Amino acid sequence: MNAPRTLTDKILLVVKGLCMGAANKVPGVSGGIVAYVGGFYEEFIYSLQKINGKAFRLLLNGRFKSFYTYINGTFLTLLLFGMLVSYFSVSKVLDYFLEHKELYVWSAFFGMILGSIYYIGKDFDHWTKKTISLAMIGLAVGIAISYLNPATENDNLIFIFICGMISVSGMTLPGLSGSFILILLGNYVLLLVDSVNALYDTFSELLLGDLSFVNNPERLAILTILAVFTAGSATGLVTLSHILSFVLKHYKHRTTAVILGFITGSLGVVWPWKRTVYKLGKEGTILLDTNENPIIVNYERFLPNFQLSETWWALFFVVFGISILLLLDWYGKNRRKTI
Repeated sequence: MNAPRTLTDKILLVVKGLCMGAANKVPGVSGGIVAYVGGFYEEFIYSLQKINGKAFRLLLNGRFKSFYTYINGTFLTLLLFGMLVSYFSVSKVLDYFLEHKELYVWSAFFGMILGSIYYIGKDFDHWTKKTISLAMIGLAVGIAISYLNPATENDNLIFIFICGMISVSGMTLPGLSGSFILILLGNYVLLLVDSVNALYDTFSELLLGDLSFVNNPERLAILTILAVFTAGSATGLVTLSHILSFVLKHYKHRTTAVILGFITGSLGVVWPWKRTVYKLGKEGTILLDTNENPIIVNYERFLPNFQLSETWWALFFVVFGISILLLLDWYGKNRRKTI
């Protein structure tokens, strides 16, 4: 797990962080899947698990180098750097394509999830009555989550903290989309769009020497919400990593079976051919939340029309998504050969 990394490996780790950050922002896609198929999921979980009492004692005693080595600092730093950059670059690009080429984006992600099912399942030969039952439970939960109805927006800080703890599950549990959970909780736009944009605008203003935001109550309120959400996410990330490291160590095959079932069940969330269903008022007008954003009820899925050229382009992007996973598989095999 701690094999020496080449410069290429380090660059690829940043790229994987970019992909995790982008995936975490897309409803229905899990950043944990990127970690799983990228071959660094277990290292990610075990590295987070090292953020414990011993790590804090090293930090408080001024043993910074020992602390950095203990928590696998190079790995976490490169990965988290990629995630942070993603929120202000890749995710912005992703937002653009989701707005203008939504079908093709969902098709690519659908292909990636299909590829991840193959990637995880191809070497799994521990099918028993127990693992099959667990896979079916994971499948049922994944399908059930796909059809839940979203709640309305809630900016209570305690609820925001809980949102942070729950949403970060997408980084630690492959197949469980943290951003989709935020949609179900009603806070996706507030926490992953408005808050991130507010932070971006604040940084831009600071670089220009503009401090006018300190007199903007609305901006400060959103930044406070983002800070609480970040604290909840960090708490959830470390807490879940400790639980998952124990589960992976003692129940690895059962956990893999559940993950396979859950990812398969979550395919319905990223089915490319769907239209958004908004909440309507008495006169048929689309209802808005407190931030003037349309209230999403759910998604209406339908079968593709093969007479349309865009359908064939969408299928091309499904194959493209699968190919990305096959390339990651190829890279992982070749890297293991060179270690």
